[in-house]
Amino acid sequence: MNREQIPIWDDIYPCEFFEEDIRNNRLYVLVNNHDIASAFVLCDTNSGEKSVGWQDNQSRVLYLDRLGVNVNYLRMGIGSLMLEKAKEVAKNLGAEYLRLFVADINEPAIQLYLKNGFIKGIGVYDEVIDDDLILHEYGFETVL
Repeated sequence: MNREQIPIWDDIYPCEFFEEDIRNNRLYVLVNNHDIASAFVLCDTNSGEKSVGWQDNQSRVLYLDRLGVNVNYLRMGIGSLMLEKAKEVAKNLGAEYLRLFVADINEPAIQLYLKNGFIKGIGVYDEVIDDDLILHEYGFETVL
């Protein structure tokens, strides 16, 4: 992400959450020849969920977090494949919508979500990381 000048992930995030994600059985990993090609997390809640206007606030929802693709697998359709898998898993878990948040500066991810049928919600979630960093995040959702 640094090479693409999208300073969102670092040595702390998302790594600090993986142990909890594994413990809570919400981390999904795509492995190819002993390489982690991609991974994502499905969560019941998100701290920004009330900051965005969604299509339906009464339905069962899961949130896609920490979707990442190994740089060795970029531009191979892995992001779209993982979104389809996330939709399938979320639906099997009883969700009617899959939602996610993406930083406004992460244009490649925004384009990926739009290409895969996600619709942008109304509003922006300002996630305060520290005094010097606030991420402005758009919410996206898709019906399952």
